[in-house]
Amino acid sequence: MTIIEALILGIVEGVTEFLPISSTGHLILTSHLLGLTGEFVKSFEIIIQLGAILAVLVLYGSSRFLSLPVLKRLVVAFIPTGIIGLALYKIVKSYLLGSSIVVVAALALGGLALILFERRHSEKETSLKEIEGMSYKHAALIGCFQSLAIIPGVSRSAATIIGGLALGISRSAIVEFSFLLAVPTMLAATGLDLFKNGMSFSLDQYLLFAVGFVTAFITAWLSIRWLLSFIKTHTFTSFGYYRIIIALIFATFLL
Repeated sequence: MTIIEALILGIVEGVTEFLPISSTGHLILTSHLLGLTGEFVKSFEIIIQLGAILAVLVLYGSSRFLSLPVLKRLVVAFIPTGIIGLALYKIVKSYLLGSSIVVVAALALGGLALILFERRHSEKETSLKEIEGMSYKHAALIGCFQSLAIIPGVSRSAATIIGGLALGISRSAIVEFSFLLAVPTMLAATGLDLFKNGMSFSLDQYLLFAVGFVTAFITAWLSIRWLLSFIKTHTFTSFGYYRIIIALIFATFLL
């Protein structure tokens, strides 16, 4: 991997991480187009998520994470993801990460699900407006929805947002919760990969991580700010169509 390729992957990670279009899926397909393969590439795609995490921390500050009501709900939502992710880590990294077929199928089906859901969903006046009012049962269920994103191409943000909307949570509240929940989720995924593989990376490879990290941070910061503005007047239907179109394009060129 070259610095330019690390820069490209960092941009893809930052732009797509918090949009309901699957950052992991886009990274896998981009790596495929660049001809990048191997265990280091898989680790790179996981570890540069730290840059996106930092963007959330900068935008929201520590106050949201130090709020006990918010923190307790994040912990409850993270538990299902943590258990499933730890149990299936080897299977996912060995068989699913890097699979273009899995990604293309998940992107297309996820796009169709987004379109159909938005056509049937209408936000009610009684929708929950604040994270602090979320029940622990709903937090746990959102964590279960997030666990679906262990399949590359599903999209962590799409799974949590659709799950939250279906449970009667307002669009703005579930989008914020999805951003915040990404922090412990991606920290755990990155920490696990570093624990298992960190000693095998060279100094040059850590330089590539740094390039991807910084690029992902800048682009994720811009992406989050744009999405917060976008959801005030739009649904996620356009993302559904985008997922289907990009899946068809990649299917044509890669499969």
